[in-house]
Amino acid sequence: MKKKILDLIKKKNKQKIISLTAYSKNVASILDNHCDIILVGDSLGSVLYNYKSTREVTLNTMIEHSKSVRMGVKKSLMVVDMPYNTYRTPKEALKNAKQIMKKTKCDGVKLEGGKKIYKTINTLVKNKIPVMGHLGLLPQSDKTFKFKGKKKLERDNILRDSQLLEKAGVFSIVLECIETSLAKLVSQNIKVPTIGIGASKYCDGQILVFDDLIGLNPMSYKFVKKYANIRKDISKAVSNYSKEVRRIKFPNKKNSF
Repeated sequence: MKKKILDLIKKKNKQKIISLTAYSKNVASILDNHCDIILVGDSLGSVLYNYKSTREVTLNTMIEHSKSVRMGVKKSLMVVDMPYNTYRTPKEALKNAKQIMKKTKCDGVKLEGGKKIYKTINTLVKNKIPVMGHLGLLPQSDKTFKFKGKKKLERDNILRDSQLLEKAGVFSIVLECIETSLAKLVSQNIKVPTIGIGASKYCDGQILVFDDLIGLNPMSYKFVKKYANIRKDISKAVSNYSKEVRRIKFPNKKNSF
């Protein structure tokens, strides 16, 4: 395993892991100073392209954005989501994961699911491709977006899947929108770090979509805290720009050749 990944695993129970999404060099270069993991998430489908679901995101789209992000990442671990229908079989997953790793120079890939993709994850790991798991709410396959872990069967399955993923060789697992006590239980029962999004403070780390964190997305979600109101700042800047152009204050001598 790469040193960066081993260092990340060592943080479990010692130091909280910080993770955010990025889809471009400029954002990634800022996040790189503060994050342990930068995820090029297929959430870019809704964030950037206004797709109805992440299922519409293509492999090529993920690769192109990841190449941009790579230019801004120097210190953090960079992980890329494998999009929907790119890992239906171990063979397909290996082919596409190799392509992602080669073209983006990322440190690992992320796949959604548990028992169904155990062999796939194991195949990737055996071929020296680091894998991050993803359990709980699965945007690529779930038809309804509801938090998980209320029912006993659901809880048992998620706990079992987390242990299976660890056995398959993942270096960490994202837990999305699962009940607090379940997040705590999973985190206590596996040796690899858990990264929560809507999964309580008991996870070993946290991840948010960057656009949600800075308030660029006008939508509000229970599990998101907005640390800035960038929409307001952008609106103010554009308003000032338009006023100066109309009043012939911009461009002035300083901005002219």
